[in-house]
Amino acid sequence: MFQVLSRDPSSLARRGRMELAHGTVETPIFMPVGTQGSVKTLHPEEVELLGAQIILGNTYHLWLRPGHEVIRELGGLHEFTTWRKPMLTDSGGFQVWSLAKLRKITEEGVRFQNHLDGSRMLLTPELSMEIQAALGSDIAMLFDECPPYPCERAYAEKSLGLTTRWAKRCKDWIEKNQPASGTGTQRHFGIVQGSVWADLRERSARELVDLGFDGYAIGGVSVGEPEEEMMRAVEHSIPFLPEDKPRYAMGLGTPPQILEMIARGVDMFDCVMPTRVARHGQAFTLDGPIHIKNLAFEKDPRPLCESAHPHVARFSRAYIRHLFRAGEILALRLLSFHNLHFFLRLTAQARQAISEGNFLEFKESFIRRYTQSKSE
Repeated sequence: MFQVLSRDPSSLARRGRMELAHGTVETPIFMPVGTQGSVKTLHPEEVELLGAQIILGNTYHLWLRPGHEVIRELGGLHEFTTWRKPMLTDSGGFQVWSLAKLRKITEEGVRFQNHLDGSRMLLTPELSMEIQAALGSDIAMLFDECPPYPCERAYAEKSLGLTTRWAKRCKDWIEKNQPASGTGTQRHFGIVQGSVWADLRERSARELVDLGFDGYAIGGVSVGEPEEEMMRAVEHSIPFLPEDKPRYAMGLGTPPQILEMIARGVDMFDCVMPTRVARHGQAFTLDGPIHIKNLAFEKDPRPLCESAHPHVARFSRAYIRHLFRAGEILALRLLSFHNLHFFLRLTAQARQAISEGNFLEFKESFIRRYTQSKSE
């Protein structure tokens, strides 16, 4: 399923390849988020034009609407969305944590009122696996509990124990209900928790590896903690994860954070940031993010960035600013396309730099230019 192709001699960065049911994914890779089965504002062919190899779907949202049985009857999430390349689905646990009303976590699962109509629902490890199997994603994430930041150690330890027991229940469901691993089968990733405590991260990683999964994610990051704590969570997890399995840092981050995570041995990333900030007028550039609605760009004839995709480079900053001020939907589409291209191009360049053995030089050069305007 996963093969390491090359390593950077000066860091833990590595280039790899995943073989999944719907295609091959080259790592390190950024995965655009398609929460409701759609990358916001973009046509699937545009997402493919960007060079996206794999996208995300959200188990919680698709379970609530239109429902996993509806999607199953219509041929699965790939057929339903017309996205033919690989997909990863999250477990739904984070959305219950962040969106649900009146949630109650027990050994059984999570009882909550859904955010759409307030109806009472129960999501369990087994149901999360069942929903994701019905969706037919290439990679399904195990059901876990994401502890908040900050939290007491006692809470983090108790939460970690629950996550491990839920992982075992997920494993049992998979073994009873899905065929043995092979071509065309769904892959499953465990999620390392443990908050900010190094020994809890190590314990979580070791327990998940003992259970045996196809890949491993580092969860509980980008939940409000300082950046240095985020980096430490990765550093405290990576040494205890298998070299021959992909590693996924969930829900992050900025371009510099992604490069720093790659240097620490992470292979996969996702984040809603590129499309979310695009809808508010922020564009990523090699010289750092800009806010295109600012008056400074009223007469600016330049493209958004010198590295912009030809699909967007034909338009001036002044024109895109005009589209935002006029309330034109094209503004959202252009910036969403541009920002995703920026992230996907960044990971493509990282792959090339790893292959050429100069990743650290590339990382430091990129971050120096990207952050220079902030330090001036």
